[in-house]
Amino acid sequence: MTPALRNIAIIAHVDHGKTTLVDEMLRQSGAVRDNAEMAERAMDSNDIERERGITILAKCTSVVWEKGETPVRLNIVDTPGHADFGGEVERILSMVDGCLLLIDAAEGPMPQTKFVLSKALALGLKPIVVLNKVDRPSADPDAALDAAFDLFAALGASDEQLDFPVLYAAGRDGWADTSLEGPRKDLDALFETVVAHVPAPEVAEGPSAPFRMLATTLEADPYLGRILTGRIISGTAKPGVTMKALSRDGKSVEQARVTKVLAFRGLKRQPVDEAFPGDIIAIAGFSKASVSDTICDASVETPLPAQPIDPPTLSVTLAANDSPLAGREGDKVQSRVIRERLMRQAEGDVAITVTETENKDAFDVAGRGELQLGVLIENMRREGFELAVSRPRVVTRTDENGQVLEPVEEIVIDVDDDYSGVVIEKLSQKKAELVEMKPAGAGKTRLVMHAPSRALIGYHGEFLTDTRGTGVMNRSYLEHQPHKGAIEGRRNGVLISNGDGTAVPYALWNLEERGVMFISPGEAVYEGMIIGENAKPDDLDVNPLKAKQLTNIRAAGKDDAVKLTPPRRLTLEQAISYIGDDELVEVTPKSIRLRKIALKPHLRKKRAKETA
Repeated sequence: MTPALRNIAIIAHVDHGKTTLVDEMLRQSGAVRDNAEMAERAMDSNDIERERGITILAKCTSVVWEKGETPVRLNIVDTPGHADFGGEVERILSMVDGCLLLIDAAEGPMPQTKFVLSKALALGLKPIVVLNKVDRPSADPDAALDAAFDLFAALGASDEQLDFPVLYAAGRDGWADTSLEGPRKDLDALFETVVAHVPAPEVAEGPSAPFRMLATTLEADPYLGRILTGRIISGTAKPGVTMKALSRDGKSVEQARVTKVLAFRGLKRQPVDEAFPGDIIAIAGFSKASVSDTICDASVETPLPAQPIDPPTLSVTLAANDSPLAGREGDKVQSRVIRERLMRQAEGDVAITVTETENKDAFDVAGRGELQLGVLIENMRREGFELAVSRPRVVTRTDENGQVLEPVEEIVIDVDDDYSGVVIEKLSQKKAELVEMKPAGAGKTRLVMHAPSRALIGYHGEFLTDTRGTGVMNRSYLEHQPHKGAIEGRRNGVLISNGDGTAVPYALWNLEERGVMFISPGEAVYEGMIIGENAKPDDLDVNPLKAKQLTNIRAAGKDDAVKLTPPRRLTLEQAISYIGDDELVEVTPKSIRLRKIALKPHLRKKRAKETA
């Protein structure tokens, strides 16, 4: 018997337990055998996702629930929880008929919860609220539920959407119940609630209707080529049939023969001979069709409506690495290869836009935030690319009155009571506005502030220092508002190498009193490379190559061992947010270096005299 269909998405804030819950659903439904080995957070298959513990790419899986009156196939989509990857969420939600909204019973709704929920409510979905991690000592399910209801109301939910079912769960332990006093054995209550409350996919036309599907995700396969994933709106899909792709404005993109029709079965994608309306499938065979195109029968002339995507808020310039150390660690150093890679990324990720600059070797890449751009650059360096990266810039707009608008973000901060004052003071200096301040329990204060996106570039490290590592800050795009004026940038200057060679321990030991080092002895340096942070506001040219002069005269202290403080190693995101407008980050597969743009030390002094 063919199982009934249900298409659901799991949406939540970062680290509220989406992927762990999907693991348990796979196990308890029998999609993964008891004796089969399954990696923890199986849906986070990307290396960076596993390292950082976040979901970056939306992914589909499928389970069959057979304990009810009739078997039901659940197509489950695991969505990213971070607003930087919101482009994935917006597209994916158009494929499903319902969603599970996971909320941490201790933290309550967070900024990304608000972001993904607003998208789901706008599409008319009726969420099922799952209060996860209720077994934590600090959990307060009642307060989290009240906050969730208030959030639904604030986002303009309809009466039907406000009448949401509630489940209490501990995804890590594999149980969910309709009440806190439940048996806490398994996820049966969750499956039953999904089957009862999520409607089956609507099929308006009969089986003879022409095939139509909106492509929502795109990926490349070395054997099958482009693979387009989406939900069948009408008709059936079979391999070997010729179909066409229509763009959003109705123009024909290409006509091609479908080579494979793939359906999601457990953790695997399996070829099928026929797929029916309502099912989520992947199609291979097209070479030009992309995200938001309509894949359809040759007789169809009207494309399916595609969900508009929120605009990018941040951009960086990526160029081929042209430093004296270029080409030593990476094998993809030409601007042509970089361009091809960026265009391929923009094709599959609608939240990223790539434009060529006047300099043909450089490209402006715009995205949702530092994390999204950082993940793209990290993926490229792991693929063997060498890049020069500029400081991030906000993407501004101009309204009909000629007024410049800049992106503003809502930030929610949980911080110890003792440190709330310094956080408010620092952010107020950066033109942020305090919207709400309330006690969060356990000696913590919750701050809600609205701040320009450019004020938050590089602020996270300073925030952790100010709160002694105990603060938690979450951000999400709010809207574009009138430009707030100048904001003070980095206060410290940098130490710049004035020569080419290998850093010497003796020289670095003498330079430590000048500031904090970014390099270790034995590392290659070149003229213009930033080797540390100056303790004073101005930049300083220094010599990290100066060795100790050896003489035949014995002196007190001559043989003292050189003891160096460990250098401060900047991660990719830290380096990108640290640099100033006249500096670049040099990214290679093995190294992250900082450098001044172009000017030699003697030219900088000459330029300073000319402008004085």
